[in-house]
Amino acid sequence: MSFQQLDPPLPVHVLDRGPGYAFAVIDYGQEHNLIWVTAINETGEIWCAPNPRVRLQANWTMGRAKPPAAGGARDGACTASEESRIAAVV
Repeated sequence: MSFQQLDPPLPVHVLDRGPGYAFAVIDYGQEHNLIWVTAINETGEIWCAPNPRVRLQANWTMGRAKPPAAGGARDGACTASEESRIAAVV
């Protein structure tokens, strides 16, 4: 297991929680998702979110548009309930 503090923190969007800043990453090894330790902007809550639930926020300067999963499901995309079902299988 490794714990890496991010300096500077990364602006991210955690699905079903909202935008925030990831300030650390936990890596439990090859059989596990990375865990992003994130402070949510709106509530101030700290959430440990698995990698599939975390998206980088939009950055106009870098040419990165708002991620489709953060703005709503796109055609053919998994919904939150579908992601939960798939995660349970894995």
